[in-house]
Amino acid sequence: MNKTDFYKVLGVDKSATTDEIKTAYRKLAMKYHPDRNPDNKAAEDKFKEATEAYEVLGDTQKRSQYDQFGHAGMHNGMGGGGGHSSHMNMEDIFENFGDIFGSMFGGGNTKSRRKKGPQPQAGLSVTKEIEITLKEAFLGTKKEIAYHHFFACDGCSGTGARPGTSAQSCTTCNGSGEMHFKQGFFMYAQACTSCSGKGFIIPAPCSTCNGQSRVQRYDKFTVNIPRGIYNNAELRVNEKADAGLYGGATGDLFLQVRVKEDKTFKRDNDDLICYVMLTYAQLTLGCQVDIESIDETKHTIKIPKGCPVGEKIIITGEGFHKLRGKTRGNLIIITQCFIPQKISAEAKKKLQEYSDIVGTQTNDGEGFITSFFKKFLG
Repeated sequence: MNKTDFYKVLGVDKSATTDEIKTAYRKLAMKYHPDRNPDNKAAEDKFKEATEAYEVLGDTQKRSQYDQFGHAGMHNGMGGGGGHSSHMNMEDIFENFGDIFGSMFGGGNTKSRRKKGPQPQAGLSVTKEIEITLKEAFLGTKKEIAYHHFFACDGCSGTGARPGTSAQSCTTCNGSGEMHFKQGFFMYAQACTSCSGKGFIIPAPCSTCNGQSRVQRYDKFTVNIPRGIYNNAELRVNEKADAGLYGGATGDLFLQVRVKEDKTFKRDNDDLICYVMLTYAQLTLGCQVDIESIDETKHTIKIPKGCPVGEKIIITGEGFHKLRGKTRGNLIIITQCFIPQKISAEAKKKLQEYSDIVGTQTNDGEGFITSFFKKFLG
């Protein structure tokens, strides 16, 4: 008896993708599923025929053999999936294609989901925020971190069971964690009431952790903050968050670094910026001044004659250390002019005399408007 072409059985073209083949099979399986067609031999045969076609076309290697040799290729040891639809066992079908039936009918391959005991689960990672000063970011610092989180239980070494005992697979759900019920031609599942959906029970729970495999404790430790750290940087501290369940990996602690603004210094990339306040005479005549950087180191800088306000004086290599690499940014000092709001009568007289000597005419410069002097005020 000639067998129907597998592509025709599923109702797809030979160019169909794997996803299209799977979708077509799901539709047929839904239509001819035994739960929807009780005591219907014809529907059962259709169901088996569609399953046989999907078993071949849903497998890349088997499909290639079928495309080349047809059904004959499936009989000659090249596939193992063809030519036996009438002998297919329904339990084997549900076992092999449980991922498909599980999503449609709430059942499926319970054996593949069976748990022999507690499965290790990784612990959660934790994110915390720390605040440091700009000086601490410049120099690097150490910060103490303290908070409650989970540790693996010492009493049971993270197994959840008393020493000398172990967890057991739940006999009610056979380790699946689910109970299956049939209503009409549909099946539905709910968490097993005996094991609360875990798939296992612990007959003799550890007295320290009550079978949870971990306990919560207060932890205090020191974290090194590298010099050059920038605002909003994230530091990862390995295995300093919650311990996993039943021997699972411990999560990591992520620290979000917030750098407070400084009243005197600012940061621009890896450059350290500050302002130096000078008198008009110092800017005009030039001078040498000592300044103190954020790390309290002293630097002597030279102010050239006729120095304008806003002039940048750069000290190379005295800025922030780069996080990656051995180089540093620069220390940039920006000049400002101190204008006193009140002066003595003698100082005022001298300033007017100076004005008479140098005059009040300014040289027009690009980007400035022209002004005309009338008189001094006050």
